[in-house]
Amino acid sequence: MKIGICLPYMKAGLDREDYLNWFKAVDEGPFHSISCGERVHGPTYDMRVLLAAAATATQRVEITPTLYVLPMHSATQVAKEVATLDILSGGRVNNVAVGYGGREKDYQAVDARFQGRYGRMDRQVTQMRQIWNGEEIISGAGPIGPSPTWSQPPRLLAGAMGPKSIERCAQWADGLYAWSGNGESEELARTFAMADAAWERAGREKAPYRLGGFWYTLAEDGQRKLYDYVYEYLAIAGPEIAQMMAESVHRSNADALLQGLDNAEAAGCKEVFLVPATAELVEVHALAELLQSRG
Repeated sequence: MKIGICLPYMKAGLDREDYLNWFKAVDEGPFHSISCGERVHGPTYDMRVLLAAAATATQRVEITPTLYVLPMHSATQVAKEVATLDILSGGRVNNVAVGYGGREKDYQAVDARFQGRYGRMDRQVTQMRQIWNGEEIISGAGPIGPSPTWSQPPRLLAGAMGPKSIERCAQWADGLYAWSGNGESEELARTFAMADAAWERAGREKAPYRLGGFWYTLAEDGQRKLYDYVYEYLAIAGPEIAQMMAESVHRSNADALLQGLDNAEAAGCKEVFLVPATAELVEVHALAELLQSRG
């Protein structure tokens, strides 16, 4: 199972040196990939800018957006960004996760329409692939660059959890980005089973790529920091939901984290992204040591 790590894009106050240190530590560690999520409100950093910086500051790890809330954006602009990111990284963009997003206020903040986002994303995926194939989308205007250097475009992975959205994504996605906040094997396996069934009903010949993810920390006083991070992250859903989810996560020490990795592997993950609860570099260094001991 390939193991990646997410950048701490939710933490306020980080500067250029902080991110350069993260890029260096991840690239030198036993990690397959580096990722970043997208969110508008709160002290968040821009996913696209951070990943572009990571693409030029690293040499080895894959660069993976996890994920674009695609209906908030222009499909043309996203297609250009992904092609540019692949060029800047020297061909290290092999997976791009896209999702519908559930935060209506984020849509409002960027003047995007929340209603109709499901059908809109279906059309956007088609348009992105047309652009990458060099097809005109505006008659007589010519293709939209830059011309990608890849032999084939990156997999488009659907960040979906519910049966209806998974069923819909099975028509066009190359795989699924399944999330389990505490890295539970049953939760991940259930989501992947829904995907397998949906892919079969859609007549897809190739099984979906399985990418998983969960929260963790290896920082001192980790359980408190993990609780605070998850509570803050989900506060928009209301205090009851935020508290329930924050109380459910406990991948805050080496043994618990190793169990989470075992769970992801048992659920059939081909790759898993670990999302740190802090921006402390111990999240990278201690995790690297743990993975080396895991073998």
